[in-house]
Amino acid sequence: MRTLGLIFLPLLLAGCGLRSAAPETAGAGGDIFGPRHGDKVETVVVVLADGDAAGTPLPNRRFAAAAAQAIPTSAAIALPPIGVSGLGPSADGYGTRVIAAAGDSIAALRRRYPNAQIVVVGDAGGAAVAANLAGIRPHLIDGIVLVSCPCALPEWREHVRKLSLDAGSAATLAGLDPLKTAGGISPSLRAAVLVGAEDAVTPVKFSRAYAEALTLRGIATDYRIIPGKGHALLDDPEVLSATERLAAALRRKI
Repeated sequence: MRTLGLIFLPLLLAGCGLRSAAPETAGAGGDIFGPRHGDKVETVVVVLADGDAAGTPLPNRRFAAAAAQAIPTSAAIALPPIGVSGLGPSADGYGTRVIAAAGDSIAALRRRYPNAQIVVVGDAGGAAVAANLAGIRPHLIDGIVLVSCPCALPEWREHVRKLSLDAGSAATLAGLDPLKTAGGISPSLRAAVLVGAEDAVTPVKFSRAYAEALTLRGIATDYRIIPGKGHALLDDPEVLSATERLAAALRRKI
């Protein structure tokens, strides 16, 4: 897991059109897949990336493209990461500044697609941000799909330190623990939590703890351990299938 970063999507969306067959590549490299007219879109899938490399990770682009094709009347947005250092000297990893940026991005999407349900797919560090955002600004998100999530943040940091895993500086940065923000999640939210059985970076126990917390709150949660898979799980067909099921279960606005 690399250091998490997010782009401010309002800048990405300003003035850009959409193509149905190919992604629209906007200012900072974000890719939008789906129909051109926002009022016809019923589901928006937002893929939150993990990492600090330049450009959108290829698995995120592949997933967004596949989601737009698989989910009827949908659009999908794959956001490129910006390293935590890009947020300035007070960068806080999985904390309030990154979550605020993600929230502003999704608020812009709600304005662009006023009749859509918003499903956020978070990969690794992106899953921690998605979970925290669902707890802090629950009105923004209708469903979350968490993939390889460090969802018990203090325990995950200790795990990283003990094993000296290559998880970047995220292991030492401050941040919000998804288990503590779960109390703010709307009871109407739907969730899917997926983790590879062989994941050494974010082992099963961290996803299990979060899935159990959601279930105890009465939140519909699709929790799956994927046999034989490690940390790089976003490309697994089970993740797309879980996203399709979640999107189909959401109440439509139109």
